[in-house]
Amino acid sequence: MPDHTSSTELPFHGLFVLELASVLAGPQVGQFFSELGAEVLKVEAPAGDVTRSWRTPSEAPDTTVSAYFSCANWGKQSVVLDLTTAAGRAEVHRLAARADIVLTSYKPGDAEKLGVEYATLAALNPRLLYGHLTGYGPTAARAGYDAVLQAEAGFMHLNAAGPEVEPQKMPVALIDLLAAHQLKEGLLTALYRREKTGRGALVEVSLLHSALASLANQAATFLVTGHDPQPLGSGHPSIVPYGTVYEAADGIRLLLAVGADRQFQHLCAVLDKPEWAGDARFATNAARVTHRNELEQLLRTQIASVSGTALLQKLEHLAVPAGAVRTVGEALRHDAAQPMLLPATADFPYQGVRTVAFQSTAWPTAERLLAPPALPAPR
Repeated sequence: MPDHTSSTELPFHGLFVLELASVLAGPQVGQFFSELGAEVLKVEAPAGDVTRSWRTPSEAPDTTVSAYFSCANWGKQSVVLDLTTAAGRAEVHRLAARADIVLTSYKPGDAEKLGVEYATLAALNPRLLYGHLTGYGPTAARAGYDAVLQAEAGFMHLNAAGPEVEPQKMPVALIDLLAAHQLKEGLLTALYRREKTGRGALVEVSLLHSALASLANQAATFLVTGHDPQPLGSGHPSIVPYGTVYEAADGIRLLLAVGADRQFQHLCAVLDKPEWAGDARFATNAARVTHRNELEQLLRTQIASVSGTALLQKLEHLAVPAGAVRTVGEALRHDAAQPMLLPATADFPYQGVRTVAFQSTAWPTAERLLAPPALPAPR
């Protein structure tokens, strides 16, 4: 069970999740349930989850708990079973018969070969909620890889620094994480339905559909206008100045997110350029979008002449959205990040990051979880 204080008060206390999924999306869902009180048992093949071997050069070469593996496997226990054997399948069937949720990420057809597809397990447990992640849907045999989906769903194109610059993928497995959120939502919907009907359900999520659902305003721009959105670096297609990075005189890199004309007026005043707010080219957001390049060059020059630290303080005082560009380490060391960190344990002397970012007065936050499990010996 999750190693935290007052686990009986957490909303998923008593729920048993059987995790047959690997890599990132499925395990992220497993850790989500663990953080909220569920018992999560991770079933691994004899070689272990492949992410155990995805080590950076600074990690111990013999560890079975890589940094990558640890990002999605807190709060779980693990068992190694060979599902290509009758004994392995029998044990999984026994576990599935008492599970509330099963998480899988098999290519279409593979779960059937191993005898762990929804039909087989639901026959053993009609109340079972079965979450199945695929790359392109249940009928497409093609395996799903995050980087490929970032390319195919338009994200890499939009993430380039400009129209003539090489497409760039996000530095995290963004599509996997989006699919994990979709699967959580689907399973929570199914859990609510089961409370009313007593019936289990199959919940299927593909990386492709999760990616397309997350294109948001970029998708709507194409559908409404017929114009294919082009990359703007970190800039915003319909708000200026929003997203562009500027460097101040003291070396501080900062980003502005000015979404209202009043905010722009405050920005101009702080920069000692109040006349910009009255300039017809910049007085409204629509005008600023039209004259994006001219305004951004003016801002770049002016911000380069002032202290970034002082500028950010003044903008915060006037409620103008802006922030410094931080490294990952700087972000995690910030005071505001501390509630999102899981404490180290005796078995794993490193902190982790929570997958649950919401809180409620109706239940406590898990204070600590079991460490990401080392690879156990096969049964």
